[in-house]
Amino acid sequence: MAKLYFHYSTMNAGKSTLLLQAAHNYYERGMQTYLLTAQLDHRAGQAQIASRIGIAQNADTYAAQDDLFVKVSDRVASGPVACVFVDEAQFLSEDQVWQLSRAVDDLGVPVMCYGLRVDFRGQLFPGSAALLALADEMREVRTICHCGKKATMVVRKDDTGQVVTGGAQVQIGGNETYVSLCRRHWREATGTRD
Repeated sequence: MAKLYFHYSTMNAGKSTLLLQAAHNYYERGMQTYLLTAQLDHRAGQAQIASRIGIAQNADTYAAQDDLFVKVSDRVASGPVACVFVDEAQFLSEDQVWQLSRAVDDLGVPVMCYGLRVDFRGQLFPGSAALLALADEMREVRTICHCGKKATMVVRKDDTGQVVTGGAQVQIGGNETYVSLCRRHWREATGTRD
């Protein structure tokens, strides 16, 4: 039975690595997958899902205006799809999460989404909020804070390395911009929620 999955975590937990590994497992068994990633995140190159450990795979991209049910339907019409994988799922809109849900329900194809749960302000991303509400199964991908506790939050740093607490929710970046922390150290770093 097909399901909608949400694998979530903070930055640098290995979500893309897990996605690529799972997709490779299907490939090794002769099954085709459909990989999607956010068009606005091209740190690894346009239409690429890449991991910090050096593995990458070509993917189709989605933009805010795309109907993902149509994209998945078109891909299924061109040949069998054992599973759909969505990287950077926090950038999905609520409507797009419903569209992926419809692909699961109406097309019978499993959809595995990988993304951040919260932003640098401790707020849910719209795509993550919708996935938390609609996913059939959720799995936390764990990473650790510098203190050894589980990291559940992330801080954003500016060009000088100072923690920032304001600004746009979306700013593409990697290790140079974001640091994953436990809630206690996030509160200390941001000076908020005291």
